[in-house]
Amino acid sequence: MLRPELCAADRNLSLFQWALLVLFAFGAFWGAQHLSRTLLAQVAAAAGVVFLFIAGWRCLLVVLSKPPAEPAPAPEIWPRYTILAALYDEAEVVEQLIGRLAAIDYPPDRLQGFLVLEERDTETRAAAMAAARPPWLEVFVAPPGQPGTKPRALNCALPHVTGDLLTVYDAEDAPDPGQLKEAAARFDGDATGRLACLQAPLRIRPARGSVSRFIDRQFAAEYAALFEITLPGMVRLGLPFPLGGTSNHFRVDVLRAVGGWDSWNVTEDADLGFRLWRFGWRIGVLRRPTWETPPGPLRDWLPQRTRWLKGYMQTWGVHTRNPLGLGPRGLFSLLITLGLALASAGLYGPTLCWVAASILVALLAGLPPATPALALTVLILGAMTAWLCCKVGARRAGAPYGLWDMIRGPIYWSLLSLAFTHAVWRLLAEPFAWDKTRHRPDVQTPFSDAALDETALPGLSAAHVAAPEPVTRNTRHPGVGGLRPAGQRRRAQA
Repeated sequence: MLRPELCAADRNLSLFQWALLVLFAFGAFWGAQHLSRTLLAQVAAAAGVVFLFIAGWRCLLVVLSKPPAEPAPAPEIWPRYTILAALYDEAEVVEQLIGRLAAIDYPPDRLQGFLVLEERDTETRAAAMAAARPPWLEVFVAPPGQPGTKPRALNCALPHVTGDLLTVYDAEDAPDPGQLKEAAARFDGDATGRLACLQAPLRIRPARGSVSRFIDRQFAAEYAALFEITLPGMVRLGLPFPLGGTSNHFRVDVLRAVGGWDSWNVTEDADLGFRLWRFGWRIGVLRRPTWETPPGPLRDWLPQRTRWLKGYMQTWGVHTRNPLGLGPRGLFSLLITLGLALASAGLYGPTLCWVAASILVALLAGLPPATPALALTVLILGAMTAWLCCKVGARRAGAPYGLWDMIRGPIYWSLLSLAFTHAVWRLLAEPFAWDKTRHRPDVQTPFSDAALDETALPGLSAAHVAAPEPVTRNTRHPGVGGLRPAGQRRRAQA
């Protein structure tokens, strides 16, 4: 059970948040009453100093973001591991996902897996039951209920988990086959006893035909900057961070102790990273990646990014109710990750329009554009450090990122303001609605990471064909006949 003050379902402001809101309103009113060129210059100077700090922070992360060290030796007995994959409207890719999960290199007798499906999603249920599955992978049908979110489905499955460790994958994921063994060895070698979660790096490999697509390339570079630069750097500094939505590896006892996932938060991963820290636990990163495909064109990218930003707002609201509970480092991390992401998304578009309009007006008037030293320094350093993070991260992840991608980067950053505006509206009108991202079967470009065993991914090997009769978990009466026969189903051809 998640404590109410840590749940996004409670939309009331805390006393601290009300005080902050009143203080902000008073400051805005005072500023309007005493508006002057001097005051505007002082505000601009203060903002410039903040932006310069952010540029320096990015450079620090690049320097510190060495890949994590090789894990400790393998444990004598591999811990039991549970894999959860929550799917909805994924009939197109469920067989592909099963093949990739079956290729994971881990003792089968130590594995438990659930394809967590919704009762109303009849097409995905039929496809999952018809596909050949390894013996350890079951179909789990979550009972009807609200909200209709991925974290709620995961929480429905959590009481049935028997593993010591647990990981979550998405429908389009292609995890490195050795990822579970690396995570198990890292947990086993943790001398502090406070390591609760490990985040695997997510890397983008565009499908054939989309390698040159503008949004796909920018999305891949953005992911590279986050998972190859920002997160490893923050781990080196001993700071928490918002988890990615997939490939999180948890200690099951800790996950249950902190209340599982927030069913009402549409970026439950971001929330859980800070909640673990609030309860005194620590998170780290892995070396072995999970490969994903980008969301695709703007019509698919926009709903996904809207959901992410809306969830960031929810997480910000939850963890600023009692920010002191995060401690100084946790609060700094919240500001420099979620706070910066939200502020940047809201400001990118208007700022670019302001700069472009100022230059255009100056040119039309036949005057040289104004070039204040601080503003020009902030503009140049901000762009250069953003490009640096993307370039270094893309090189590590094997993603394409050249000069033309850098030039077009500000256009992509400005699209975030469109998603931000949409997210604010959706937070007010439909705070718990889940904007689904459609996934399609992959026709991939070659892998660019040697650690990923690409030969094992296309489908099931002969060892995985002889799966037992499919079963599904009776979630309504788990204590009475916990598994029930699924009936005669058409089997997929091997």
